[in-house]
Amino acid sequence: MKALVALLASAAGLVVSVAHAQSGDASFEHVERGRYLAVLGDCAACHTTSTGKPFAGGVVLKTPFGDLVGANITPDPDTGIGKWTLDDFQGAMSQGIGRGGYHLYGAMPFTAYTKVTKEDNAALWAYLRTIEPVNNPVEPNQLPFPFNIRMSLVGWNFLNFTKGEFQPDAAKSAEWNRGAYIVQGLGHCGSCHTPKSLTGGDKSGQFLQGGTLDNWYAPDITADAHKGIGSWSSDDIVQYLKTGANRFDIASGPMAEMVEKSSQHWTDPDLKAVATYLLSVGGDGASAPAPLAADDKGMAAGKAIYADRCSACHIGSGEGVPKLFPKLAGAPLVNNGDATTLIRVVLEGGVAGATNAVPTAPTMPSYAWNLSDEDVANVLTYVRNSWGNSAPRVSPTDVATLRKQLRQ
Repeated sequence: MKALVALLASAAGLVVSVAHAQSGDASFEHVERGRYLAVLGDCAACHTTSTGKPFAGGVVLKTPFGDLVGANITPDPDTGIGKWTLDDFQGAMSQGIGRGGYHLYGAMPFTAYTKVTKEDNAALWAYLRTIEPVNNPVEPNQLPFPFNIRMSLVGWNFLNFTKGEFQPDAAKSAEWNRGAYIVQGLGHCGSCHTPKSLTGGDKSGQFLQGGTLDNWYAPDITADAHKGIGSWSSDDIVQYLKTGANRFDIASGPMAEMVEKSSQHWTDPDLKAVATYLLSVGGDGASAPAPLAADDKGMAAGKAIYADRCSACHIGSGEGVPKLFPKLAGAPLVNNGDATTLIRVVLEGGVAGATNAVPTAPTMPSYAWNLSDEDVANVLTYVRNSWGNSAPRVSPTDVATLRKQLRQ
């Protein structure tokens, strides 16, 4: 009898242990999903400095209205979000309302995050509760008057914010809907790639058609064949997001950081879904402009500079070297109307992204020291109107203005 009782007790203990293990596994899966969602949303970009602890805040975000600073979102009760509830977090993500009822600035892309499902927010919240609490006081709002008055955001939201969770399109495939959910939601691609209005909100009807932020131009990533990525295949987009390089382009600047910290870690199905969706997004429908004549004075001067300073890496035909030096012929960034990023890279140089798949990060030297404003304008005008490219002329004034801003 004693043996039977002992056996039954042991069996009961096993059942309890298995139940606890299953509960633990489910909790782990929930938190792990949240961790992946944090990567998918590239949360570290705004909430983790290069020398700081994860999600402790302090990243300075440059806006046309002044500086904002990424908040501490660790579970520290005094300087982070340790006193928040899931409902508080849901309010911030879906409505742009922080704990206590204060309005968040649009630099926190709640205008995109509003599309995230409650289930995904719950998983993300569960993950954030597991990270190390860090006592790091951060004052996110460092804007000058009157932009530092949060009540002004009521009007901003009226003009620029539409609340609502993502609604799948029944006429589209599950893959397309997943891609749309990522791009429009946690991926918040429009935060950089959509042009902004005077108030800093997204321009209606110009989704993903290119935008300028902090002296960088994020190019058109619609299916436009001239300015966008319409000539890229789905595999090209997947390769670019996974490795930072493809046969057309190499990620640099903020995009390189995004690939390094975020998209190289996305699952292959998510990468494919994003590619499927992006190739369905229409551009502005505008015809490509006629290229400048080869005998144009600026073109002739630019051709000589290109042969001397650029052709060793980018090749005389503008084809570049795949996965090492970017292709300039037919490149979306080259053909876009805004040359800000091109000017910046010539002046400052650049470093491509380094990923697990492509660990070599090629660099471009700065030419600010030995090319005048007119030289930079001429060589970029030549690049933007050669080998099938066609884009507006770059002016020396544009170069001088950006050179001055970069020095400040």
